[in-house]
Amino acid sequence: MTSKTTLHIFSYFIILFGFISTISPAFAQSLNSTPDAVQMKTYNYADTLQLDFYSIPSNDMQLKPTVVLVHGGGFTAGQRNGGDEKGLSKYLAAKGFNVASINYRLSRKGKSFGCDCPTSIKIDIYVEAVADLSKAINYLTKDSLPFKTDPTKIFLIGSSAGAETVLNFKFMRYDYRFKRLPYPNANIAGVVSLSGAVLDENYIDASNKTPILFFHGVKDSVVPYDTNPHRFCKPTDVGYLQINGPKAIAERLSEIDGSYKVYFNEEGGHEWASLGFKFPELIYEFLADVLRGDATMKDFESITSPISSKK
Repeated sequence: MTSKTTLHIFSYFIILFGFISTISPAFAQSLNSTPDAVQMKTYNYADTLQLDFYSIPSNDMQLKPTVVLVHGGGFTAGQRNGGDEKGLSKYLAAKGFNVASINYRLSRKGKSFGCDCPTSIKIDIYVEAVADLSKAINYLTKDSLPFKTDPTKIFLIGSSAGAETVLNFKFMRYDYRFKRLPYPNANIAGVVSLSGAVLDENYIDASNKTPILFFHGVKDSVVPYDTNPHRFCKPTDVGYLQINGPKAIAERLSEIDGSYKVYFNEEGGHEWASLGFKFPELIYEFLADVLRGDATMKDFESITSPISSKK
């Protein structure tokens, strides 16, 4: 075992013990659970839209921090119960979090969301997805039963289109196209973005900043790492739309003393929308840091793909 690995393991246990000291006994007890102890139940949160709710059953009434997971798929496909989504949901639930993996309207199913999709329609789709996420959070927080959701400790995790959705939900609220939506009375304690971007980083300010963990490929040609057109469309394309990836968001957060951690892969592309799920320990450590009030990082770090390129 290398000294670097030993240091990482030691740091992990320091984080874990510090985390336990700040939470309720019931929540701390659930940290000893395994994924096999996690139960899942499906609920309709709006019309035909559903969420899968993962938790460790308990008889106490203690409210828990809750993760809302939003799948990817380019607003044309994807599912709340894919292998990546189920794996991360069970992992975090075994660590003591409630986890709700949601689906949302896929209005571009069977259609393009690329450069031939008009910009106005793209924005309408973004707004629609944020509206569905708002409904899901309202559903989870409107009553303490049966979810035992702590409305002051909501975390959002999204992949690709889902990451765009959670970032737009958090930061685009006062844009005229989003402000009419039924936003929940809940505090977003932190965000995890796997290959995501926001429509306009200028809406990020001191009033809405929140700690964010990013995983992103620098050579992503679908959702840009910095400020670039969505899918790198040309200005003459009907689907031309500038969006802001993690580099631009982190730079904006740095200007307002916000917290962020950007894991980037220099040669990586949009596959990091899925590869980010391979680092559940890093995601958990981030959530634990936020709950402990210790998420004051401002850091970019290169990360290696968990999939070996060797034949």
